[in-house]
Amino acid sequence: MTETGPTNRLIHETSPYLKQHAHNPVDWYPWGPEALERARAEDKPIFLSIGYSTCHWCHVMAHESFEDENIAALMNEHFINIKVDREERPDLDETYMTAVQLMTGRGGWPMSVFLAPDLKPFYAGTYFPPEDRAGMPGFPRLLQALSQAYHEKRDTVVKMGQEVESRLKILAEMPGAGQEFTAAEVSQAAARLKQNFDRVHGGFGGAPKFPRALELSFLLTEYRRASDRDALDMVSLSVGKMARGGIYDQVGGGFHRYTVDGAWVVPHFEKMLYDNSLLVPLYLAHYQVTGNPLSNRIARETLDFVLRELEAPEGGFYSAWDADSEGEEGKFYVWTKKEVEEALSAEEARLAIEAFGVTDTGNFEGKNIFTFPLSQEELASRFDQTPEQVASSLQSIKERLYEVREQRVRPHRDEKIITAWNGLMLSALALGAQVLGEKKYYDAAAQAAKFILKKMRSNGQLMRIWSEGQVSVPGFLDDYAGFANACLDLYETDFDLDWLKAAQDLAAQTEDLFLDEADGTYFYVARDQEATLVRSKSLYDQSVPAGNSLAARVAWRLWRFSDQEAYQKRCQAILRRFQPQITENPGGFSHYLTVAALNLLPPLDLTLVGDPDRPQTNALLAEMYHRFLPERRLVLKNPPEAAGVEELIPDVKEYAPVEAGPAAYVCHQFTCQPPTGNPDELAAKLDEIKTSAG
Repeated sequence: MTETGPTNRLIHETSPYLKQHAHNPVDWYPWGPEALERARAEDKPIFLSIGYSTCHWCHVMAHESFEDENIAALMNEHFINIKVDREERPDLDETYMTAVQLMTGRGGWPMSVFLAPDLKPFYAGTYFPPEDRAGMPGFPRLLQALSQAYHEKRDTVVKMGQEVESRLKILAEMPGAGQEFTAAEVSQAAARLKQNFDRVHGGFGGAPKFPRALELSFLLTEYRRASDRDALDMVSLSVGKMARGGIYDQVGGGFHRYTVDGAWVVPHFEKMLYDNSLLVPLYLAHYQVTGNPLSNRIARETLDFVLRELEAPEGGFYSAWDADSEGEEGKFYVWTKKEVEEALSAEEARLAIEAFGVTDTGNFEGKNIFTFPLSQEELASRFDQTPEQVASSLQSIKERLYEVREQRVRPHRDEKIITAWNGLMLSALALGAQVLGEKKYYDAAAQAAKFILKKMRSNGQLMRIWSEGQVSVPGFLDDYAGFANACLDLYETDFDLDWLKAAQDLAAQTEDLFLDEADGTYFYVARDQEATLVRSKSLYDQSVPAGNSLAARVAWRLWRFSDQEAYQKRCQAILRRFQPQITENPGGFSHYLTVAALNLLPPLDLTLVGDPDRPQTNALLAEMYHRFLPERRLVLKNPPEAAGVEELIPDVKEYAPVEAGPAAYVCHQFTCQPPTGNPDELAAKLDEIKTSAG
């Protein structure tokens, strides 16, 4: 997109997406009173365009239409034009995306919605070409027709807007409430989810294929809860196929957003913070369950990618890498066979070509997206090496290819920090520090959390966006709940009580700002924020967990720490409210189902008493971290500082130090075992618990 010539109002915004359109000849407004008041004063319809900075088809429509002087003149003459970054304003995005889906049966970005000045939509779509093409109307013809309809067929426009608003309200007021989940209902939901599973390539459905980390994480939790071996096999197939596919960046680490095929080969090359945030815990958990070294490597490489390419100097993590560079999708990531041979020695090139499935013709427009079709053992056999030698050689090869790739023009990086997405990544880093024993992951998570607490609050309330040194947009439900959950993961990593206190404070603010007292669930938008058309609850787990499902998990965890009944009641109220829909539509409520499964697992309290700096303490802690026990509540009580932890977590008063040194207490199914300071003895106890679910 051009960045020369005159600018419009968007030049003053901090959103990278809005700034991408600051040099358009379109008279763009950001969402706000100025644009809305002008639409009412001049009785003009609104053209609302919603997208995000790393969206390929957003770039295409911008280049074809918004940079065109003639099309821009039509837009400026007939409409008030508003541009919205969906990542900054997910509330607007959800409301109008639902409208698009109601009106067209499909959705996506760029989102193009035409509104009356009262903000009710009367026409909607996604991408429109600059001229009639493939059954789609050209954007100029559409602009003229809709302007004419607004002024000459006002009754029809008003009626359409009223119908859409009415249907939005019906959806926002989803009927409830259900009952507490039973084990049978959770198993039934898992069975429904499995019906859409691809037993050849893993994952769910066909093309395009998304990672669906939340569904896979639920299946892994269901394996833990019900000893469902089929669920584990489905997760194993999926994580293995994704790790070996083109959806995973075999050179630089990290996952792309989705693949256009059903076999994980050809990605849409965006890299989103949230996808990688959710896939890391999945791979870590799979490694805990199976010991699979591939899952260990993928989790580690993905976290390293995030630290290397998404971490902000101040702390916190940027939101995304674009799919495009130099105007071409994927150009940064693909290779010809000749480029591989020129980058490496002859011996290295032979191994790389075999390892990454490189051919003369390629698998993407004459070039190669690297995959990893063979195991290290198969490669070792073909090259007469040991698997360890192959692994070492491949590491050197990847480092060299990464160096060469870094000489290319890099894709655009969206350098805004989103609180909700950072909460997910902080949890991933904390879990990485626990499972992989890497302190650098903890350090990055703690630094980011402190940045959010210090820089991303205004008047005591959490803000959603940090960009160009400024905060903007009051926090939504998922910002509060996602960050609170991350604080709990940080507590279980360093046992600093300030994290637990921060989570409790965030939970209290969530109650104050978002609670619907009528049914015990939460609205997405705070009570003191504007809500356009409807005040939604943003119910569905999609690419990221819904605010309500995250809040339910936070409440469940705080109940397990504090034993305060109010937290348990809040978690149960959320699950009960949506229980019929969750059971019927598990694909849209997979994180809720994870929380429901955790609720059904017998309580597991792990309490470590001793000096956290002693090697024996850390040896005991390592055994606790090594196993997939998602139902655990983990506490460290250092006797000199016992008063503080006993105040926040009252039941640890019962756990006393032992003369021999640090000791671990294991309480499962309301039964406590004698303390042990022997890591091997603790391992045996935890292994017994690990196999006792179901």
